[in-house]
Amino acid sequence: MSARLQYERFFWFHGRIRAAGYPNAPHLAREFGVSPRTAQRDIEFMRDRFQAPLVYDYRKKGYRYSDDSFELPGHWISETNVLALAFAVRLASTIPDPSLKNDLCRLIGRVTGATDKRGKSCLHRVTEKISVKNIEYAQVDTATFRRAAEALFDDRALSITYHSPHTNDTSSRTIQPLHLMHYMGSWHLLAWCAHRGQIRDFAMARIREIAPAAETIHLPADLPPIKELTRRHFGIMQGDETAAVTLRFTAKIAPRIAEQIWHPQQQSRTEADGGLLLTFPAADFRKLAGIVLSHGAEVQVVEPVELQNLVREEIDRMSKIYFPL
Repeated sequence: MSARLQYERFFWFHGRIRAAGYPNAPHLAREFGVSPRTAQRDIEFMRDRFQAPLVYDYRKKGYRYSDDSFELPGHWISETNVLALAFAVRLASTIPDPSLKNDLCRLIGRVTGATDKRGKSCLHRVTEKISVKNIEYAQVDTATFRRAAEALFDDRALSITYHSPHTNDTSSRTIQPLHLMHYMGSWHLLAWCAHRGQIRDFAMARIREIAPAAETIHLPADLPPIKELTRRHFGIMQGDETAAVTLRFTAKIAPRIAEQIWHPQQQSRTEADGGLLLTFPAADFRKLAGIVLSHGAEVQVVEPVELQNLVREEIDRMSKIYFPL
């Protein structure tokens, strides 16, 4: 009998326990046409090799679990599937809640039961093989992240105290979480703001206080799909309005820029001198101005004028530091 058919017996027996059917060896033998001895060996295999918390209930004349959270290990999962899960575990390093990351590792380990040729779980060795490095990311309070994530999936409104470094203002808001976004190493909560009456982008690191809201927020019926908004906008989203941005990169860095995706709707054109014109929609220029400045003299803002002015003003402020009168 193949291992796959044997696993089907395990899966059936597990399902009957889950359904409070109290299965036993005779039940398993009749269902699959195997001998009672084979059926009993299957049950013992589940208990000894899968560490299934099997308990025989003499009153019900069948088995149950002493731990209802038990799941069968996924022995049908291929090595490639396990590798994909290992990458998922490592990428979860961006989650600022250690308990969620640990839960993910335990869950995957229980589901797969996967080990390599040396008998060691690849999930335990993943930090040796894969690294994720972020720089200049904003640190998020663990409790804040957990409360925001729970409210997001429970469709529950939140009361927050939010600090804006741009205006140095601290305000109280009632929001309805819509989407968590991990952007350039930092976490953002896209939410409907009852005060503003529109979708706003809240940097998670700037949330000073957070608690369940007493009131319920009723979202507009014509609210646009949030994923469409995240795809359409470049950088931090501050509203629905976008403007076309065109940047010209010199021939020196054009090949490197050509390798990059700045926006799904970007368009690029190589010029005769090897320079590169890159055009894409953007909703907020503050973050973009910093990215432009990071390329120094190797990039020029062609349009819009608003972005040109932001970059020019910052250069003027810098010149006063390095070239004082």
